[in-house]
Amino acid sequence: MSQAEDRASLFGELRRFARTSGAVGGIAARVAGERVFGIRTDRAAHAGDLRTILGGLKGPLMKVAQFLSTVPDALPEEYALELAQLQSNAPAMGGAFVRRRMASELGADWRGRFATFDETAAAAASLGQVHLATLHDGTRVACKLQYPDMASTVEADLRQLRLAMALYHRIDNAIQQDDIYEELAARLREELDYLREAAHMRLYGAMLGHEPSVHVPVPFADYSTRRLLTMTWLDGRPLMRRLEENPPQEERNRIAEALFRAWYVPFYRYGVLHGDPHLGNYQVREDGSVNLLDFGVVRIFDARFVGGVIELFEAVRDNDDARALHAYETWGFADITREKLAVLNEWARFLYEPLMQDRPRLIQETNDVTYGRAVAERVHAGLKRTGGVKPPREFVLMDRSAIGLGGVFLRLRAELNWSRLFHGLVADFDAAALAARQAAALAEAGVPA
Repeated sequence: MSQAEDRASLFGELRRFARTSGAVGGIAARVAGERVFGIRTDRAAHAGDLRTILGGLKGPLMKVAQFLSTVPDALPEEYALELAQLQSNAPAMGGAFVRRRMASELGADWRGRFATFDETAAAAASLGQVHLATLHDGTRVACKLQYPDMASTVEADLRQLRLAMALYHRIDNAIQQDDIYEELAARLREELDYLREAAHMRLYGAMLGHEPSVHVPVPFADYSTRRLLTMTWLDGRPLMRRLEENPPQEERNRIAEALFRAWYVPFYRYGVLHGDPHLGNYQVREDGSVNLLDFGVVRIFDARFVGGVIELFEAVRDNDDARALHAYETWGFADITREKLAVLNEWARFLYEPLMQDRPRLIQETNDVTYGRAVAERVHAGLKRTGGVKPPREFVLMDRSAIGLGGVFLRLRAELNWSRLFHGLVADFDAAALAARQAAALAEAGVPA
């Protein structure tokens, strides 16, 4: 990188920091004021302002907000409710940006490589926007263009995130966040590389190739760069729009089963997890099958970790504390006392409970919409009382995906036999076989190490 580019990146970080510091500092001050000094503030009004700020700022801070809104008790309820509304449609950038980006990635004659190209964005999200185009052979494609200065944006937002998490930890030490930050930072930096995302897309196409209810776009290598990703266009409707029409129960169940398989066939058979389960990342087709989109956040787990997930389920089912402790240690938890084990098991029972009953049921059968938050608050209080815990990096996205996907199943009001779906995937689990499948799939897709 040249000195001029270094200066531009630094100035980009400073601008971003200035625009976001008030929002992050405002949250920190209010949370600290309430928890330490008992000062009551209008959190709902400030949360609404925060959503407006983050919705207008493209970039990873909005992705982090989406993440935090899915983790119970990560933020006060008012903030979580507002930030949950941040989905995939941020304001798009105009034609001048589109022409500059396409020329910088494909050359000055970029238009000649397409039969048609719509400069009006079909969708806009946190890191880039999508345009519909047609190749000369008639293939319709989606071109995802990364916004300007995203590398400096990521670094500025990560500094804000580190600052906010450090301040929160000084107020509340129930969860030691060092590895959480490192995991989020690594995944956000990876998400800037659209060639890596194209490899993830090929990987998912292979892993889900025999799943007729799940559709994955196919990337075009000759039309893709680190900041431009061209893939087949998939027809479908946003899930939230379909839910607003109150579809029949059978369709709700079909969508939920497709999403379950889209997430957990790759995890239990290949040790691969899509780490971004918010509602903007899938569409529904006319037949009730789903389109899985956006492969920027993907986590690769070793077979031992996946085995620990299954072992913990069996331990919780059988009330076997020794096996539960072994499972947590397999994941990388340390210093687990008997008291901490009991607290962690309460969270595990909450997550695994739908998998333990061999019958069709809702993912959560209580009508109390605050039930998940109440469990999280008890777990949080228990961890704080017993000295806190440091979650390993690998745990972060797995927990986030389980909670985020569970939230989608709640919205769908799906009634499925979750136990049979789960056991159908793990009944023949073999760590060595998973490792072999994973290595072959990663090599074939060209996923970077």
